[in-house]
Amino acid sequence: MRVVVTGATGNVGTSLLEALTADERVDEVVGVARRSPEIGFPRTTFVAADILHSDLGAIVRGADAVVHLAWLIQPGRDERTTRRVNVLGSERVFRAAAAAKVPALIHASSVGAYSVGPKDTLVDESWPTDGIGSSFYSRHKVAVERQLDRLEREYPQLRVVRMRPALIFKAQAATEIRRLFAGPLLPRFLLNPTLIPVVPDVDRLRFQAVHSRDVGEAYRRAVLSDARGAFNLAAEPAIDAAELAALLDARRVKVPTSVLRTAAAASFALRLQPSEPGWLDMGLGVPMMSSARARAELGWEPQTSATDALLELLAGMRTGADFRTPPLAREASGPARVREFLTGVGARS
Repeated sequence: MRVVVTGATGNVGTSLLEALTADERVDEVVGVARRSPEIGFPRTTFVAADILHSDLGAIVRGADAVVHLAWLIQPGRDERTTRRVNVLGSERVFRAAAAAKVPALIHASSVGAYSVGPKDTLVDESWPTDGIGSSFYSRHKVAVERQLDRLEREYPQLRVVRMRPALIFKAQAATEIRRLFAGPLLPRFLLNPTLIPVVPDVDRLRFQAVHSRDVGEAYRRAVLSDARGAFNLAAEPAIDAAELAALLDARRVKVPTSVLRTAAAASFALRLQPSEPGWLDMGLGVPMMSSARARAELGWEPQTSATDALLELLAGMRTGADFRTPPLAREASGPARVREFLTGVGARS
């Protein structure tokens, strides 16, 4: 089996390569990324390509499956750029796979594609995917979901899978996650759980998480199965203010949602951090997901709890953990994290 993976050098991409190359049924993996990594994986060839401009047909031709993970989160201050890559770039990947008659297309959707939903019950994959309008990330995920709807109608023979994971953590992605979402002004020492005295208790602050390697394993199972459709991916337990307080031995402090959002918007406007306030809206808006379908149809079972995945990420951020690929490497931030400042704290990727 030959599998092409776009975005192969990122958080999920590296976990997927580990999972695929550990499976003897996978003969060849083609990792597609803008910059080839220094590190290698067994039976893997890296191709430096841009999903907006490169000849994708030549890359996916002869593949048994294409896994599309490539996605741009920054520059969060320039939606024209992110939309071109995320929406137009995804369309180019999908059309190239269909034109090359690739049998299977597996796409990285997200919990962020879901409409506002409950925090006290779990929803399945039939929940509406109209997104959270104030989040550019959510809007782009919704736009790509609609592209896949059209693709399935036009190419019914193409097996399309949509993975909708919760927040995805692992230590090796800590440097990238800190760079993309926290920015250069967050001191590492503050990420020590013993130095976090309080956690905000905000209405609807309840989220799900999953370890990157568990997500990679779910993708591997989807590639090697005959599954179609959408699959939610989340580990237990759901994390709320009470869970965070217990995890960090901290005290809960009630904070109005409006105060937290005002702080997020102000810090973004002042370029103190790179995450626009739509990320908060999305986190508070999206529903809790049931992963029952992935368990039943893919035989998937997360090996790491959501809380352990979060603690691993915090430890990785505190120690500056990274991985030897361009998106995940510590060098991407530069000495003293100077490159993070040079990007305008979210103005450029």
